[in-house]
Amino acid sequence: MNLELRSFATFREAMGQKTIERDYEEGVTVGEVLADLESEFDGLEGRLLDGDGEIQPQLSILKNGRDVTHAQGPETPLEPGDTLSLFPPVAGGQ
Repeated sequence: MNLELRSFATFREAMGQKTIERDYEEGVTVGEVLADLESEFDGLEGRLLDGDGEIQPQLSILKNGRDVTHAQGPETPLEPGDTLSLFPPVAGGQ
């Protein structure tokens, strides 16, 4: 099944582009996709998942515009045509 993966800010820099498409087997979860991305891109290693396979704190991982922490977190299932967006922690302001 085909998924669109969108990355922003420092994650985009690590992946070298804003959007990539990848094919996965049916039943893949958000956590499995994030683990694959950490393996594929050196700049993402350890930045998406913690040692227990949970999504790193302060990240926003959206499935079709909805935060997966309000679903099943890394166990959230993905379906053909889904878009997964990765936002790093944002800081700043005064």
